[in-house]
Amino acid sequence: MGLALLIVVLKSVALKTGSETWDRAARFWGKIFGINFVFGVVTGIPMEFEFGTNWARFSQLSGGVIGQPLAMEGVFSFFLESAFLGLFLYGEKRISKRMHWFSAVMVFVGSWISGFFIIVTDAWMQHPVAYDRLPNGQFEVLSFWRLLFNPWALLQYAHNMTGTVITGSFVMSAVGAFYLLEGHRQNYARIFLKVGVIAGVVASILIIFPTGDLHGKYVARNQPAAIAGMEGLFRTETGAGMVLMGQPNEETGEIDNPIVVNDALSFLIYGTTRAEVKGLDQIPHDQWPTALPLLFYAYHIMVGLGTWFIVVMLVSAFLLWRKSLYTARWALWSLLLSFPLPYIANTAGWMTAELGRQPWIIYGLMRTSEGYSNTVSASNGLFTLIGFMGLYTLLGLLFTVLIYREISSGPEPKAIAQAVHAD
Repeated sequence: MGLALLIVVLKSVALKTGSETWDRAARFWGKIFGINFVFGVVTGIPMEFEFGTNWARFSQLSGGVIGQPLAMEGVFSFFLESAFLGLFLYGEKRISKRMHWFSAVMVFVGSWISGFFIIVTDAWMQHPVAYDRLPNGQFEVLSFWRLLFNPWALLQYAHNMTGTVITGSFVMSAVGAFYLLEGHRQNYARIFLKVGVIAGVVASILIIFPTGDLHGKYVARNQPAAIAGMEGLFRTETGAGMVLMGQPNEETGEIDNPIVVNDALSFLIYGTTRAEVKGLDQIPHDQWPTALPLLFYAYHIMVGLGTWFIVVMLVSAFLLWRKSLYTARWALWSLLLSFPLPYIANTAGWMTAELGRQPWIIYGLMRTSEGYSNTVSASNGLFTLIGFMGLYTLLGLLFTVLIYREISSGPEPKAIAQAVHAD
């Protein structure tokens, strides 16, 4: 989704300047996007089937609510994105340049609308709004517009989509750094670094403020157990500190080997260093996050990597401004080696969101233990899990091979690339 935005930037510059180089750069990243799209569909569809196979009780009771945004995601955004992606990849010679640019914009719009409907579904599970419960226990929607514009959904969507732009910008910057370090395709490498670094520095700042800051404050108000688990706050404190590093110990109710910034947590949540922050001691133990240590570590990995992204992108942007980024090999290596980190940060962020909601599948209304399929045995669940892990491993290897082949081939056709190399 983040790459879709960057492709629009490449196509817009190509359309405005008439540059064939920028056009080829957009075409190259369109192929990368297409591979991601195909594998996203193949790996994502089985997860939707799991609502019925593994979470039948949850689907039965909440289907009247979550079914609507999920259906809209498929009917509207998926078909919009897939149709215009085909036009972008295979219809360039049959349509005008402006129409080709428009197809890139529609791919971007479709992918971001798709993300919105998925976020709306998850946000209702995190913060249920606009619902009523029937006598048989089923949920129904009272206001579709209130469901769509759930405050939690808007904040989560802004934070999530900023994360996708960070991922796309780091991938694009890493490929540019790779080409420069190899000494090949330097004209494309400079484009990739310029677009990637500029987008990356903006998104890296926005992921912390305002999107992360506002979303964190909303979580603190509506899911105090989650924020206490994320920060390892076992006891309610006035002037609560923020733990930078440590190991949560549930037996002692302490953080082992802590490195703490005093009063920082109170200030970040409430804007004053003397505010009281509710700890886990004020929450019934059966409502604590189920996997508390994993929640703590996932959150701190996300925040730590977010800090690293700002440092790397700010330094890279400064070097870009000084016109020395393309020759600073240490900075290029930093960008190249940071390539996998946004994927880890995004995964850690989603783990934080979902682990923080536990033990609820619908926060405050339905426990996770009440939502699974009663007729599916643990052995059947384990068997399918192992099967999916094996299948996804093979797909992951195939994905890596295809992406590596595209990056190795580069943005230019072989005949042009050989002619340029000969010159």
